Amino acid sequence: MQQQRRDPLEGAVIDGRYAVHSRVARGGMSTVYLATDRRLDRRVALKVLLPQLAVEPGSVSRFEGEARSAARLSHPHVVGVLDQGVDEIEGQPVAYLVMEFVRGRTLREELRDHGRLTPRRTLALLDPVVEGLAAAHEAGLIHRDLKPENVLLSETGQVKLADFGLARALSASTGTATLAGTAAYMAPELVLGGPVQAQSDIYSIGVLAFELLTGHQPFTGDSPFQVALQHARVDVPAPSTLLPGLAPDIDELVQWCTSRDPDRRPVDGAALLGELRHIRAVLTDAELDHSPVAPPAPAHQDQLTAVVIGRPGAQGAEPVSENEDNHTRVIGTSHATRVLAPMPGRPPVAAVPPTDVHSAPSTSRTVPEDSTAVIRAPRPGAGRSGAARSGASRASRRARARAAQRPEKSLFGSTARRSRRLLVILLLLLAVVVAGAGWFFGAGPAGVVSLPDVARVPLAEARAVLDQEGLDALSTEEVYDDEVLAGLVIGTDPEATTRVRRFERVELIVSRGPEPFPVPDVVGSTELEAAAALGSASLMVGAVDEEYSREVEPGRIIGQVPDRGMELRRGEAVDLVVSLDPRLVEVPGVFSLPEDRAVEALEAAGFTVEVDYTFGSAVLGLVAGQSPTGEQPEGATIRITVT
Repeated sequence: MQQQRRDPLEGAVIDGRYAVHSRVARGGMSTVYLATDRRLDRRVALKVLLPQLAVEPGSVSRFEGEARSAARLSHPHVVGVLDQGVDEIEGQPVAYLVMEFVRGRTLREELRDHGRLTPRRTLALLDPVVEGLAAAHEAGLIHRDLKPENVLLSETGQVKLADFGLARALSASTGTATLAGTAAYMAPELVLGGPVQAQSDIYSIGVLAFELLTGHQPFTGDSPFQVALQHARVDVPAPSTLLPGLAPDIDELVQWCTSRDPDRRPVDGAALLGELRHIRAVLTDAELDHSPVAPPAPAHQDQLTAVVIGRPGAQGAEPVSENEDNHTRVIGTSHATRVLAPMPGRPPVAAVPPTDVHSAPSTSRTVPEDSTAVIRAPRPGAGRSGAARSGASRASRRARARAAQRPEKSLFGSTARRSRRLLVILLLLLAVVVAGAGWFFGAGPAGVVSLPDVARVPLAEARAVLDQEGLDALSTEEVYDDEVLAGLVIGTDPEATTRVRRFERVELIVSRGPEPFPVPDVVGSTELEAAAALGSASLMVGAVDEEYSREVEPGRIIGQVPDRGMELRRGEAVDLVVSLDPRLVEVPGVFSLPEDRAVEALEAAGFTVEVDYTFGSAVLGLVAGQSPTGEQPEGATIRITVT
């Protein structure tokens, strides 16, 4: 019995801080471990570069730079990057990234369990993913490796986007490995060597939406390179080609995101988020919960390009839906349609509407494009139930073929002239319906337009601009704004550049100007108390003067400008006057001065005078004594004795 090789990191402590417990997952560029941060006593996820990448200085430096960039992004729908570094274990360099530990599962596991998701569930999952992506794009970060494996679903129902910047950090040194990891979701401009931009992430979101809705990736091939080339050369089909009856808005969303021209996609995550939420709001419950029943097989075999008979539940294949076992998939119509070669472990996918016909399980095959044969390879040992179903299918097809050969009764008789008359009438009716629908969904009320940007223009002018686009903008909301003048438009709800239908109401948000804040009364408080009161009122302390005061204790506010109740703008200043101790003044000597001159001299120096009279031998009316003397606080009482 061969002994399993021990992972050298299990049980190790990295940088003296992160105790590694067990390996959680392994990919083409890194391995993820469950670890404990000993310093903060918490569980973390430890992503470690593969050894062959960790020895390349360029890879490690890019890895560290991208980690620092990702760490600056803090959002509830993005897995937080907590730390990064390089250590050495058993003589090997270990470049690692510490992330928050999310207990739950990946979106890939969700797809494996459910095959495909309803539009409601798809949009609900994409919303937080795109919200997190929008925050990243605003911060100048591009993910570049969006796929179900990098979307985490926590046990509490929270959706988080992981691995920001990792693919970009490793792309220069991993080359083919990076292509293998992302080919199924890679934007055409990346395949052709173009620059990485926010629209590249948007393309991956569109492919992800296609896969969530249909249970399949839009392209398959014998190698990642073949898949990548298809993204560069072939348009991603609408999901309704695999899900008949899907709401057109969802088709438009996917094809908008997956346009091969980056300039024709949403500019970033924020632009996509607005449209995504708009679609969630306008779709009916029936459209959101749409789960189509397989349509019947075509009546004529010459309409088929190929028939692929497979067993989705076989080893290495992923089911496309909960109830697709033992189905035969009919791919194509009379138009030449390429059936893409399957990747290992994936069923083939075609970009045309499939029709599911019950059949016994068999081995998957594809038929050349010019073939019209129906391919069957019965599974050895198939039971009677499978044979019965196969027989029933053949009988059903024969019945439909017989019915198709019987001529139907004409509404106007059997003559060729009346048949032509009916055809002309039907064509005219169809033309009227198509023209009416074209007007209604084009220039009419249901036409989709991009909401103009009317920020910082007068209300009347903004309404005129929206009216030119056929939009209703009667509703307004007035709010305070410190930057936009009163009467000018701040913005719209929905936001500018959002794609809306003309019949939808647009609300204009109009500025009332800066918000006024009343000045609080701070007289009698300390300087610190006054600063706190002004801060709570969104104001600030201005100039602070000091004055001597005999009535107010030192350090207290004895005056403010402007006075209480006056209104200021946010952040404007209030000047304060703070009380000081009374100053010391030298008491003038008034001994032997007449009473009136002595009182005048003392009061001029700022003192209060009290006079006592006494009888003696001295000259009458002169000061015979004074108390106190020397330096005294201004305003103190000086007592004099007059004979």
